[in-house]
Amino acid sequence: MFKRIAVGISGGVDSAVAALLLKKANYQVEGVFMRNWDSNYEVGACSDEKDFEDASFVCRKLGIPLHRVYFIREYWNEVFTVLLKEYEMGLTPNPDILCNRYIKFDSFFEHCRNNLGIDAIATGHYANTSFGPYLENYREDEGARLLQPVDTSKDQTFFLSQVKQFSLRKCMFPLANILKTKVRQIARDEGLLQVANKKDSTGICFIGKTRFKDFIDDFIQPKKGLFIDIDTGQTVGEHDGIHKWTVGQRCHLCSHKEAYFVFQKEQETNNIYVVSGTKHPALWNNLCITNKPHWINIEPPELKNNSVLHCTFRFQHIKPLVPCRVVKNPEGLTILLEHNLRALTEGQFGALYKDNECLGSAKLLNIVHNVVY
Repeated sequence: MFKRIAVGISGGVDSAVAALLLKKANYQVEGVFMRNWDSNYEVGACSDEKDFEDASFVCRKLGIPLHRVYFIREYWNEVFTVLLKEYEMGLTPNPDILCNRYIKFDSFFEHCRNNLGIDAIATGHYANTSFGPYLENYREDEGARLLQPVDTSKDQTFFLSQVKQFSLRKCMFPLANILKTKVRQIARDEGLLQVANKKDSTGICFIGKTRFKDFIDDFIQPKKGLFIDIDTGQTVGEHDGIHKWTVGQRCHLCSHKEAYFVFQKEQETNNIYVVSGTKHPALWNNLCITNKPHWINIEPPELKNNSVLHCTFRFQHIKPLVPCRVVKNPEGLTILLEHNLRALTEGQFGALYKDNECLGSAKLLNIVHNVVY
């Protein structure tokens, strides 16, 4: 059923080995390199050209064609403008989750389907679905469930927790059952030395080595405000924009011996409330209110019946899963955690898991303090 596969080739080792495994399994493989940021823009420092060179090397080595596609407008409209708006509101968004939802598993999927005549797409993500790494269990009358991979230390299902069902149903994850160490070894054994030991990409891709605080100033007007100690009410410093700070971040106030950390940002006054010490109890919370959730497959039956969903939660990539109770509320979900987590942050996504399955996620809108489980 699935013969012609488009693989997102990023220039890294994971996508290279994903393409290699598909080629060895006798699929007709088309490599696709996505350019999502205008690298000619003077502030950006994306490694786009170097990555394209590595992607070209991989495809030449594997003997597969490489297409270069541009989603710059889509990325700007669907991802970057959303980031700017939320930063201005004092939130801390997650560009990776938005990019996967709107670009890699939407624009990319549609482009390949409409222009390359493919049967399915594939990526180098560490994830799996109920249809299997190669869609070997595909069923037309069932929805795809998003499952965690064998290598839980590289689990990327959190970043895929907003992906839409229509593209997930036609996506292969060849690395689902392979450890990262094995992936690098496969690359070395097959002569993909240019990418075999290449470092994993981290951070926001288009910023490169530029400091985030310097980059964001080109898009959001700096606005001075105060750092205020919540325990004493005293001003302990000044800042030039709440968009540059996130909950739990150290402030590095040279005029004070104490180590201060961001507790809360107030958009109305442009002030940032801080606490002394990384273990200050105000930074640790266990209740959050979300917006309307995105369910990967279907809404859990417990919530559909207005009951309590017992599952696990994370709001950061590969952090340990925390048991929780989930109920519906008029805005979305109320999630009560079994124990406190540090720096639960408004604007981030909370992903829910049950029995090795990522059920979906929702954006954290409000963090509530000191609730008994």
